[in-house]
Parts: sequence; structure tokens; C-alpha cells
Amino acid sequence: MSPRIGLALGGGSARGWAHIGAIRALADAGIEPDLVCGTSIGALVGAAYVGGELDRLEAWVRSLRVQTVVSFLDFSLGGGLIKGDKLIEFFRSHFVDRDIRELARPFGAVATDLQRGREVWLREGGVSDAVRASIALPGLFTPAQRDGSWLVDGGLVNPVPVSLCRAMGADLVIAVDLNADLLGRHLKPKPAAARKRAPANPENLTDSVMARIQTGMSQLGLNSGNGPRPPAMLDVLASSINIMQVLITRSRLAGDPADVMVTPLLANLGLMEFHRADVAIDAGRRAMEAAIPQLNARLNGLNGT
Repeated sequence: MSPRIGLALGGGSARGWAHIGAIRALADAGIEPDLVCGTSIGALVGAAYVGGELDRLEAWVRSLRVQTVVSFLDFSLGGGLIKGDKLIEFFRSHFVDRDIRELARPFGAVATDLQRGREVWLREGGVSDAVRASIALPGLFTPAQRDGSWLVDGGLVNPVPVSLCRAMGADLVIAVDLNADLLGRHLKPKPAAARKRAPANPENLTDSVMARIQTGMSQLGLNSGNGPRPPAMLDVLASSINIMQVLITRSRLAGDPADVMVTPLLANLGLMEFHRADVAIDAGRRAMEAAIPQLNARLNGLNGT
């Protein structure tokens, strides 16, 4: 009997498009997972894959531009900067939206119960609702309500859901960790010339958002002073998330390691740079291709060949 292969797709915001490339490399090698689990952006890509929508998702993300990404940012004053409703409504209307149990193969998403601090495994109910809960990055997206609980990003408790794959019956787990090389990436000092009146780049999402924030701060007199400036707000948020997810991932995987770990090099991609899908997809493909020999060796061992 062939071993059941589980694919654990980790969280990582815009870096998550790397999962598309990783899945493509698996298909090229003739390897098809029997079940898929995802955290945060991994849940979104995983749901599209299991729902037979990966081609459409890839075409869409490759077409994204900064202006398109900004159009999905429905800003909120409560619970998070972004409601996330526009993104999920788009996902619901353009991609798979049915009960998880009706998908072609087993699928699970990870979220966090904000009130109890517990890990929540979403294995039934609407696909879009599960994805919305799993991507609710604290401080950025507002929490999602489900069965009387407020749910936020699963990356708080299980950034790479190897344990869920095993609980769903996987004999061999392939895990894709998007955050292995990220510590300190957002806080690297910029050259002095770049800090002085650097014009906002319309092709950079962080620049576009921060330009609006900094204008308001200047009007309030919050940018005065000649001392060293602290890192920008989005940089602090991104680095804090990176630290948290890297350390939690290390802790979780030490207790329940994947059989094959895939780590795309994505430190050059920012938290919200969803418009750089080509870079992420290529990195994911390269990382999975490098892991195929190890994966085949593990499969041969389980098959007794």
C-alpha cells in the first residue's frame, strides 16, 4: 500500500505565492499529495489547489499590480487595519467556495482562537470562511467570527501545519516553510541618502501605504526631531511577525518534524508585496525541485524499494 503523502503549506503573507511554484514542481516530478493542510496564505493556496483552481489562481496572482493590491485594502478602525472582506468576497466569487468536505481530497486550515489562545483545525464548513479565519493576521486583518469565537491567523500557534497533516492520516509530510531566512530583513538600515526625502515608488506597496501614513504624521508634528528615526510602522510589524513565526516554527517542528522540509529563499519579499508573484513562484519551484531527490528517497524507503 502506498504511503499517504501530506503537504503542509506554511504562512508568510505575500511570500505564500511560493507555494504555487512548489506544487508545480511536485506535479512535474509525478508526486501528488493525498491531503493538504495550510496556515494563513498556505490555506488560501492549498484550498485553491485542492479545489482544482490552481491554474486560475496562478494566472490571477501573476497579473497583480500594486494598484490592484491596494484596491483590496478595505481599511478598518477596529480589530485590525484591514477588514479583509473585499479579498474574501473576490476569492468566494472567482474561486472555489463550497464545503471543505466536498473537496476532491482532504483539506484542513489552521486558525487561532483569540479568546482562548488555542489552535483551531478547520476541516468542515465553507472554504472561504476557513481561509478568511486562517489569514486574519493580528493587527493587520480583523478577526473572523466562527461558532461564537473570534479567530485569527493560525501562524500564531502553528505556522507550518505538519501536526495537522499527521492527524489527518499522512504517513509522509512535505512541509514548505516560508520564513526560514527572514529574521532582521525588514530592519536593515537604509543608506542616509535613501532616508532623505526618498520619493514614494508607485510600484512598491509599502511605499504607497507608508507615504499616506507619513503625511498624516507630519501634519501632526510626529516626525520632528533630529535623532535616529525608529523603523517604520509596517517594518516593525513585519519584523515582529517574522520573529514570532520563525521561533514558533522552530519549536513546533522540533517536536514534530516534517519528513521533507522545503525552505524557499524569500527574504527579499516584503510582507505585503503580493504583486511580486513571479519572484515568489520561482523561488518555491526551485526549492521544491532541490528537495525532490530526498523526497523520492523517503518514498522509496516507505515502499520498501
